[in-house]
Amino acid sequence: MNFTRPLLILLLAGASYLAAQTTGQRLFFHLSYILAGLPLVALGWTLFNLYGLRIAREHANVRASVGEFTRERITIENRWWLPKLWIELQDESDLPNHEPGFVAYLGARETTRWTTRTLCTQRGRFRLGPTRIISSDPFGLFRFSRLIPGSGEIIVYPPTEELTAFRLPGAELSTGSSSLIRAHSITPNVATIRDYQPGDSFNRIHWRSTARHGRLMVKEFELDPAADIYLVLDLNERAVVRMPTESASIDERAIAPWWQRQPPARRRPPPDSTEEHAVNVAAALARTLLAQNRIVGLLAWSERLEVIPAEREERQLWKMLELLAVVRATGQHSLAELLVAEGQRFGRDTTLIIITSDLDPRWVTALQHHLYRGIRAAVIVIDPLSYGGWNDPEPLLNHLAGLKIDVYRLQRGDALADALRQPLVLAA
Repeated sequence: MNFTRPLLILLLAGASYLAAQTTGQRLFFHLSYILAGLPLVALGWTLFNLYGLRIAREHANVRASVGEFTRERITIENRWWLPKLWIELQDESDLPNHEPGFVAYLGARETTRWTTRTLCTQRGRFRLGPTRIISSDPFGLFRFSRLIPGSGEIIVYPPTEELTAFRLPGAELSTGSSSLIRAHSITPNVATIRDYQPGDSFNRIHWRSTARHGRLMVKEFELDPAADIYLVLDLNERAVVRMPTESASIDERAIAPWWQRQPPARRRPPPDSTEEHAVNVAAALARTLLAQNRIVGLLAWSERLEVIPAEREERQLWKMLELLAVVRATGQHSLAELLVAEGQRFGRDTTLIIITSDLDPRWVTALQHHLYRGIRAAVIVIDPLSYGGWNDPEPLLNHLAGLKIDVYRLQRGDALADALRQPLVLAA
């Protein structure tokens, strides 16, 4: 609180009073009284403005994805018979770009509402609120604030997109080959079409074949050649490469006056680190594979070991997205340690999809032990060179290609669907 202006006015009041005593001019007496009373009136105005207010915040959604808008409606009610002037609402949320601040005039017992839209640009769990009311007087002498408790929470998921062209490497079944089955469960793999038999489920009927043959035809399924799929997300802190801070873009909205600020353009900038890129890839793969009715799990070692067992239930995608929204690359355990620690979880019917920017070849050695057991793997390498790193991933990519592993190389700014359309063809 700056008392310079009130003190200056009081000094002027004192000087005016001395001038009045010296000259006897009535004008100086009146001026001294006005100047002396002005700070008192302004102080009372400012303090009374902070009370008699009720604020309600309604959140349209508590979940969103990066690139989506979240909406919030704010209601402020004046319960007193005196009007409220020069009231400013300041938000204490930690959601990036969330600026529902507002300068309001409220008449006696008046209520006003407004809705804010915020573009979600970062994944994570964020607090919405509390609200700080700031009151000032028209003369700018005093400025007080009051914190109104009450807050909500929003979780922002990483962006997801369906990768229709992505293909899995097949894993051998423990029997050595695929087997045709007639089971109540349906796998993503249709083996053949046959005539309907009593007892067959209606959701197995293949309607196009039925129309073509003029009789009921049903689908025959085979065991999934990649029954369990695990997304292995490398969150080792030492393997993360971030863009230099000086190349970070400046938000022009933060510089502009509040009355000229426009909503940010609805575009998703490329990730600023290999960590964010890897999380985006994991989210897109989880959505794609679960949409194909696959059995998918997730492994990551951040501050603690995070394991989501492989399942194909409806809630599986949301469990993965909620984890991916909050995990950070703060782990002290390498990818090699993760593969060794969780090795017993992988059977011969398992496919591993490893997402990493770690160029240390020791994790490849750990992966080889699983390959010898019949496990299949695909490796998605987030190129650290494209994020300002110094090491070239080419030797590691060639090493993986020599092991007959499907390898994908992702660079900053690459379209995810195009980069994962087909594996790289490299010289061993």
